[in-house]
Amino acid sequence: MPSHLRGSLIIKLLLSVMAMALVVVAVFMPTLSCQGKGSGLQTVRMQIGNTTFTLEVADTYALRQQGLMNRDSLPAKRGMIFVFAREQQLGFWMKNTRIALDIIYVNGGGQVVSIRQMRPYDLRSVPSGSPAQFAIEVNQGAAAEAGVKVGDKLIIPKQASTAQAEGDRMTEGE
Repeated sequence: MPSHLRGSLIIKLLLSVMAMALVVVAVFMPTLSCQGKGSGLQTVRMQIGNTTFTLEVADTYALRQQGLMNRDSLPAKRGMIFVFAREQQLGFWMKNTRIALDIIYVNGGGQVVSIRQMRPYDLRSVPSGSPAQFAIEVNQGAAAEAGVKVGDKLIIPKQASTAQAEGDRMTEGE
């Protein structure tokens, strides 16, 4: 084969490979940018009502501030547990949070003190109503579906209950 044709064929082949790579990136980029399974956060498995959830652990001020913000979805039976060093009145908002959520507030003894629903992007604080040490966010409706109720006792996984809850201050909108 003449060298000028061989060079042209190589260029066409390289362009085809690059085009296919761009298609792959375009198709999978939304999945790659979504946190959750690949977020790098420690996860724990926890029984809530009649359902076992996989929860990401937010045990530092920065992780609690970020929470589930900027995610397009949350897989079923997944969520986040926010860990604080001690019981206190808590309040969460939905700044930059696109997913409707249930929030389950739990005291230091593992008792559910309140369950609330939160709307996407709502900047109003959703209070715990009673002192809580943990807040668990799951997809809206998942708490009722799991059958969890105020007064129920949950077993907080050791990895979450002994987490280092650093920078433990609670601010409006955490």
